[in-house]
Amino acid sequence: MWLRHSRRRAIGAASPTVWGVALILGVAVAYGVILFTLGVEALTRFTYGEGTTQLAQGARGLDPGRTFIVPVIGGILVGTMLWIAVRLGILRDIRCQGVAEVIEARASPPGYLSLRSGAVATVVSATALGCGASAGREGPLVAMGGSIATFFSQRLKIPAKDARTLLGCAAAAAVSAAFNAPIAGVLFALEVVLSNYALSIFGPVTLSSVSALVVTQLHFENTHRFEIPDYVTPGVGALPLGALLGILCGIVAWTFLQSAAKARRTALGLMRRRIPAPFMPMIAGLGMGTIGMFLPEVLGFGYEATSEAIQGSYSLKLLLLLLVAKLFATVLCLSCRFGTGVFSGGIYLGTITGAAFGTVLGAIFPEVAGYGATFFAMIGMGAVSGAIIGAPISTTLIVFEITGDYQMTATLMIAVGIASMIVQVLFGSSWFHYQLNHRGYDLSDGPQGIILKTIRVRDVMRAMPVDAAPLEKGAARLVATETLGEALAQMTDLGLDGMPVVPHEDSDKIIGTLTQIRALKTYNAALIESHIEHHR
Repeated sequence: MWLRHSRRRAIGAASPTVWGVALILGVAVAYGVILFTLGVEALTRFTYGEGTTQLAQGARGLDPGRTFIVPVIGGILVGTMLWIAVRLGILRDIRCQGVAEVIEARASPPGYLSLRSGAVATVVSATALGCGASAGREGPLVAMGGSIATFFSQRLKIPAKDARTLLGCAAAAAVSAAFNAPIAGVLFALEVVLSNYALSIFGPVTLSSVSALVVTQLHFENTHRFEIPDYVTPGVGALPLGALLGILCGIVAWTFLQSAAKARRTALGLMRRRIPAPFMPMIAGLGMGTIGMFLPEVLGFGYEATSEAIQGSYSLKLLLLLLVAKLFATVLCLSCRFGTGVFSGGIYLGTITGAAFGTVLGAIFPEVAGYGATFFAMIGMGAVSGAIIGAPISTTLIVFEITGDYQMTATLMIAVGIASMIVQVLFGSSWFHYQLNHRGYDLSDGPQGIILKTIRVRDVMRAMPVDAAPLEKGAARLVATETLGEALAQMTDLGLDGMPVVPHEDSDKIIGTLTQIRALKTYNAALIESHIEHHR
């Protein structure tokens, strides 16, 4: 009995199946990341003559007409693929899956993503990025991992709570493989995707992250994208400077989020009134082509420009120009559905901001010029990206794992913390939570609010016989697609203990009934399960 109890405690609430799947999932996601990376590299070399780390150099050597037309053709291809996917029912609308979709799947039962939609999103995102879209890769990679996790969950009939854990495992594996950052991958999954730090979840998530790292390191000697030169690491005297940079980074992150939100609303308005949705990526392609002719450093991920900024190779004028151009380009691509993912853009904007800060500081105060642009560029990298995606802990660790320098810990944490606080006060949420809020998922409500908004009447009603009598005209009713919260509110307002359920608003056919007691029992059971899941 003691041995059996010890085994149960060691495994926790996660079953042995979950541990096994977590290992396999990490390997599968890693190979997905490798294929995605190789695909983007191959397409970038075909379109610009160089890989992603030297895209700007390749674009400079091309005829300006080709630099302009490549993103336009990419936009046409992306728009066409998205339109076909919607027509075939693979995607819900003209939009690729990203991190927000994985969080949505975690928050709403049964916690699944479509494997077909994940595959389409991966191909579409790779096409956009290979044609110069100013977007990131963490979005499509995390979504791809979530789709693979769904495949295993459905095939093995894994319970919903464990399926949610596997979504976190997939996210950790994707970040670990993409950025060579296993610790940050784990914390990204716990902090952003799962919003859960339970010990029983930590084990499988860590296993996926490490297995993904091992696979990528077997195929690539060094997956770090940035060359970090030697730089001076100041002591505690840099803390006030870190705080000042944090304020600046918070303003940059807020400007990005505010601009992206306004651009999203404008794009939706255009799609409703004038421009068919499949044409929107082409509009972004036109913008990227125009910018790329003059500032090729803005195209794609921006790895080359980020590395140059870290090494202090850019003048202040060019840094400011790149900051404005990259912010505009990323907002344009996101709003027009020409790619997804904001993390790479956040890294770019943060690095440029930090490098500009260091350049100005060195010119005004020669005594601190020894710090160089490199130190502040690394601080800015974590501060802006962490504030945008709402993951201060994991982005801090990504910087540590990229640089290998833990001496900057205090300065980096202060900058990230201040930038995140500014975004929270001025914007109210991260980019992912903003996206979910506009789909009806307000995660700030906590588990109780999520339960009321994600469980549908059809999930908890008591079904009626097929030959049930139709409902009288004007009689009170619930619609099967309404949420549990809406159903309870209607019963309370009408003073009813139960209500009949119809399939849609215009129907009088009764397909079931839902009582207030049954609804409350369902809510309480889900709340208890959520509490256990977050504390086991």
